[in-house]
Amino acid sequence: MTFDIENNMKKAFLSLFLSLPLMLSAQVSEFRPGIVAEGVNYVLPRTGVRADVTVYKTVYTPGEYARYADRYMHLKNVPAESQTSYSIKSINIYQYGEPDTLKYYTIKLKDKSVAPLAQLTPEGFLVSINTNVPVPSPKQPETVETHNKLDSHRYFTSEILAASSSAKMAELIAQEIMDIRESKNSIRRGQVESMPKDGASLKILLDELDQQETALMQLFVGYTDTISTTESYSVMPEENLEKVVFFRFSQKLGLLDDDDLAGEPYYITLRDQHTVPLPTEAEAKKRKINGIVYNMPSMANVRIFNAKSTIYDKDLPFPQFGTIDVLAPTLFGKDATTTVTLNPETGALVKVGK
Repeated sequence: MTFDIENNMKKAFLSLFLSLPLMLSAQVSEFRPGIVAEGVNYVLPRTGVRADVTVYKTVYTPGEYARYADRYMHLKNVPAESQTSYSIKSINIYQYGEPDTLKYYTIKLKDKSVAPLAQLTPEGFLVSINTNVPVPSPKQPETVETHNKLDSHRYFTSEILAASSSAKMAELIAQEIMDIRESKNSIRRGQVESMPKDGASLKILLDELDQQETALMQLFVGYTDTISTTESYSVMPEENLEKVVFFRFSQKLGLLDDDDLAGEPYYITLRDQHTVPLPTEAEAKKRKINGIVYNMPSMANVRIFNAKSTIYDKDLPFPQFGTIDVLAPTLFGKDATTTVTLNPETGALVKVGK
């Protein structure tokens, strides 16, 4: 018998050619997912909730000549000091799985069997038999920065550079801005002697004048940079949760730890809806684990909210509130071509086919 390992366990998934019919038993030794002497180990997940919170950090830098903005540009209330603020751009909620230490199983090999394809995730979750399914990689948080400062000094005329005081320099810069605006208006009206011959050339010329004006205006009104960052917060419930602080946020400080009172709390409430009947203790003892074991999650209501509004309100499946069930080994006999797909986040049965 040969085994074809398509990828190692550190990659997106591991495909193994195994033999059936199947006999499963709980693991008692250290869990090692994949091929072992007895057959193949796999584990069922328990399921948590994760929130990816994306925050914009906005940093305002005042212009070099902000104090002259009113005198020469007639701009009122232009900030003269740096300012930093934060705002929440998005909150994305999703589920994730981690190994349940009480749900380790082994697929034992037998002689004279067929060779099915069993697919595992790197954590050891069984996701398919006799078929291949895509297992998405977790999204990695990223930081995106936008810098808007322009090189204003490159547009200084010799007269501006020769100015003897800051006030005189600001006055000449303001005059240069007015000249640029007047030039743009003349071009748009067709009142210049050497008009561009085509629309593309006209656009290039106007774009360059816009760039000059914006760069010089930054000397008065300043500029604003933004930094977008994403932080992840997660909870693995073992019981109902009632108004537990998930994370905190401050417009002045950004995202904060759940115990930092400087931030506004965002809460999570999670309540089991008891959608799956649980076996009695006697029924559980009589159950024979002989086949493919999978989770039967119970639905639980997940609500995420702050003092002002509800951010998220949805029923989601959680295997730790449910039970397990078994696919009989007869489905995987010598002449059978049964295909099975499981959900990698919940271990629930997704599809059984031929």
